[in-house]
Amino acid sequence: MKAVIMAGGSGTRLRPLTNGLPKPMVPVANRPIAEHIVKLLKRHDFKDVIFTLHYLPDAIRDYFGNGFDFGLKISYAVEEGTPLGTAGCVKAIQDELDSAFLVISGDSLTDVDLSAAVKFHKEKKSKATIVLKRVENPLEYGVVITDSQSRVQRFVEKPGASEIFSDTVNTGMYILEPEVLLYVVMGREQDFSNDLFPLLLLRNEPIYGYVADGYWCDVGSLQVYRQANRDVLDGKVKLDIDAPQIQPGIWVGEGTQIDASVKMKAPILIGRNCRIGRDSEIDSHTIIGDNVLIQEKVSLKRPVIWSNVYVGNEAALRACIVCNSATLHNSAEVLEGAVVGANTSVGQEAVINPDVRLWPDKIVESGARVIESVIWGTRAPRTLFGAHGVNGLANVEITPEFAVNLAAAYGATVKAGPVLVSRDYWRVSQMLSRAIVSGLTSVGIEVQNLESMPLPISRYYVKTQRASGLIHVRVSQRETDKVSIEFFDGQGIAITRAMERKVETTFFKEDFPRCSPADVGNLAYPSRVNEYYMDEFLKHVKGQVFEEDKVPFCIVPGSNYTRVTKTGSISTHAPRVVIDYAMAETGAILPDLLGQVGIETVVLNSSIRNMPPKQEERTAMRKQLADVVKALNAELGIQMGRNGEQMTLVDETGQIIRGELLLAVVADIILRDKPRRTIVVPVNASSSIERIAARYGCKVVRCKASETEIGTTTAKLDDAVLGGSANGCFIFPEFQNGYDAMFALGQVLEHLTFQGRTLHEAVIELPPLVYQVDSVHCPWERKGRVMRLLVEKHHDRPMELLDGVKIQTRPEHWILVLPDAVEPLVHIYADGLDLQHTSSDLNEYSQLVRYLQNV
Repeated sequence: MKAVIMAGGSGTRLRPLTNGLPKPMVPVANRPIAEHIVKLLKRHDFKDVIFTLHYLPDAIRDYFGNGFDFGLKISYAVEEGTPLGTAGCVKAIQDELDSAFLVISGDSLTDVDLSAAVKFHKEKKSKATIVLKRVENPLEYGVVITDSQSRVQRFVEKPGASEIFSDTVNTGMYILEPEVLLYVVMGREQDFSNDLFPLLLLRNEPIYGYVADGYWCDVGSLQVYRQANRDVLDGKVKLDIDAPQIQPGIWVGEGTQIDASVKMKAPILIGRNCRIGRDSEIDSHTIIGDNVLIQEKVSLKRPVIWSNVYVGNEAALRACIVCNSATLHNSAEVLEGAVVGANTSVGQEAVINPDVRLWPDKIVESGARVIESVIWGTRAPRTLFGAHGVNGLANVEITPEFAVNLAAAYGATVKAGPVLVSRDYWRVSQMLSRAIVSGLTSVGIEVQNLESMPLPISRYYVKTQRASGLIHVRVSQRETDKVSIEFFDGQGIAITRAMERKVETTFFKEDFPRCSPADVGNLAYPSRVNEYYMDEFLKHVKGQVFEEDKVPFCIVPGSNYTRVTKTGSISTHAPRVVIDYAMAETGAILPDLLGQVGIETVVLNSSIRNMPPKQEERTAMRKQLADVVKALNAELGIQMGRNGEQMTLVDETGQIIRGELLLAVVADIILRDKPRRTIVVPVNASSSIERIAARYGCKVVRCKASETEIGTTTAKLDDAVLGGSANGCFIFPEFQNGYDAMFALGQVLEHLTFQGRTLHEAVIELPPLVYQVDSVHCPWERKGRVMRLLVEKHHDRPMELLDGVKIQTRPEHWILVLPDAVEPLVHIYADGLDLQHTSSDLNEYSQLVRYLQNV
């Protein structure tokens, strides 16, 4: 009799075990499940086996070959395209099935007496025999009801609690006569249990159920997978364990070396060519694959470790799963229910929390504590906070459960309220902000929920409330599947790194005691939030008196600045501005604000969608904005971004102004009317800022290339009038110490009107700006070496180490090599007066960074 092994499943519920591995190839007791099935078939004298394959078929074909090594003949049938279902794929090979045959699942573990089942089938003269098994909880299986003669009467697929009429369930093993395939339509998706067997009942064909006594387990979840491995060691299933017993219940493969000091408690299974270091402890129900290196003082309690794994000194594994070729460094801990995917590296002293899943090819930094599953990306950071608060994949890494605990940790750290909570418009932010409110109130913190609100308005409002802080949730503009949770103090300034560390410590220790029901924090929804902002906005923009009115104007010797006579206020000129809201909620307040200062507005893309536009859509919107500005002869256009923080400008000729050019033109517009004041820019900003500042006797203060650093540095300087960077975000400390594109637009319009210039005229009056950027991939572990070698190589040149390595290559030219804080990248910035030399510098240092990685 032939046997058909159904082996096409992808094993979604077993991920990440089945990422890159078909479910039948997942090892139980160090051998693929499908191998246990093949050996079971051989024990019952099946000679001819056909595998039906779909997901990653080569893994199965390469392992089993033609079956010679397993003592039987094996062939394969691969489903291409859409799967045809259990019956459909067998129908496709009907020409090879000319007599009764067995169908068996390749991803279930069993020792059922197949010979007895075949005998039953023949005695009953059945057309289809279903192998059944009595189980304690049939809710997850297809229940089969038979009469006293074992003839099938009814099927109930995954019954509800009120539909449990029997405890005999379908095991997915069938003995079939070839003629039943006449009821299956070729090329159509059909299943045995849902389609064929009900049809056979309808046609009154003889279909029987054989109740088996042996072991059967549908390995359909990670918990069941771990249990199946324990069942093998406990002898509950009759399998051939491919290793000799050196003691009762202790199986050890050939070539394995175990130090004499190692403590072992049966039952355990250790594969071939392993090495177990001294003073390690291996508790019962531990399974270790082939070629595994266990270093010294390792504690193993019931893990399932696959092959080619490295476990460092003093590591601890607790009832977890570690997949092929994973690396666990010294003192790493993997706790109960966690899964470490294939080729994943867990750093020294890192902790993988219970039930966390690490997908393949991840890198967990030393000292990290991973509390949520890591699916995408390559790294699990040792800290919660990144460049913009806490960031991650929405509803994957940043889940409601995560947000509740994060907010509770923050609340326990600040200890008193009120804390303001706001968000952008999008639904995922709404979901997470609700979780944050719950977390805060659960530790007794009073919350003022601002709901959907542009971040500049939230940051301004927090200053008026004597609040402890502000938490804002928003979807990333560049990667719309990611979300940020940002934290600000009572002045609307991003919290310090020291405060971030306190929150992290509380979070990882879970040291946030929940309050009693009587002490749950109050929740309020304040009104007039917009009005606070609008009133102050209009005070600063309308009828402003500039510094030129207060101090004698100074023209710096050697500058090409030409003074323009003051021409009046915005209201007397009524400029026309085209505003692209880029589908952001800033549109709710900005038209009214601009109208009150006499600005005529034309609005683009003001509607709201379910999700924010992707980066390519925003680019297309900018081009549309430029076309409309030219067509309407408008003074300028602006595209709002990042929940009201960011802007891109378009001048009256349709030129899109962003990046370093935008930073330079805004600096020139503002500093022209604010002589002898200070501007704050990051270390990677173009030197054109110094040239602009020199025109007006102003000072430039450079800080680290971080938006948080720009904000905190600007806040510390009493004479600062502007802080900004090439990303289009600007701070006007006279108004608030936070990025605000709405106020920036008002300031640009006010100053241009006062100066009697257009935006295009301001651009063409800028000093030369020659600036280029490149990014080079650099693994995390090599960044430090690259930077050290750069410093050593250029010790005799003028160098600045404020942030990264800034090297003067020739007079008026510099290179900045700056490691990325989040990605495995190194950025190279080249600045100068001559395009040829600047391009040459950029190419030289990009190649140098690549070379130094491999020195």
